[in-house]
Amino acid sequence: MRAIGTLVQMALPVALILTAMPALADVKSGVDAWERGDYQAAVAEWRPLALAGDADAQFNIGQSYKLGRGVPVDLGQAEQWYRRAAQQGHLQAEDNLGLVLFTANKREEAMGFIGRAASRGEPRAHEVLVVGDHHPDAHADTCRGSVALTAQPRPGHGPARHAPPRSSARSTIPVSP
Repeated sequence: MRAIGTLVQMALPVALILTAMPALADVKSGVDAWERGDYQAAVAEWRPLALAGDADAQFNIGQSYKLGRGVPVDLGQAEQWYRRAAQQGHLQAEDNLGLVLFTANKREEAMGFIGRAASRGEPRAHEVLVVGDHHPDAHADTCRGSVALTAQPRPGHGPARHAPPRSSARSTIPVSP
């Protein structure tokens, strides 16, 4: 009887690891689809995981809505998905949530996220703080080009950072400029 108890104790961690692996594989499958340019397939891979609470999948769905890849551009949906992931400690989602809130002219709520993002070295958040310091009455409309919440790179800043990830182990798509 004791041997069975020991066997169960040893098998439980292995079972937990194995059940977590398909979720990571599915998120990775979505990243692979994103890399191929099959954005609808990427969203289809991530949506069930995002609904089940996977923070990486939630962030990726937020990116998809922000960029209009595989789904129509919808910053309200992007905000909701970023918020879900940020509530689980996903730092990239928190960074993007602040920027989306700022763009939506929800400045008071945005500034806490933006301040933390800037302190982590997020350049778009830093730009918002600099613009705000120099133009305290600036609104999201005047700063929108500065934080560049679109998929377009700024001149002289290289390719857009929403380009597909290079690492095969990555489970989130990069943030855009």
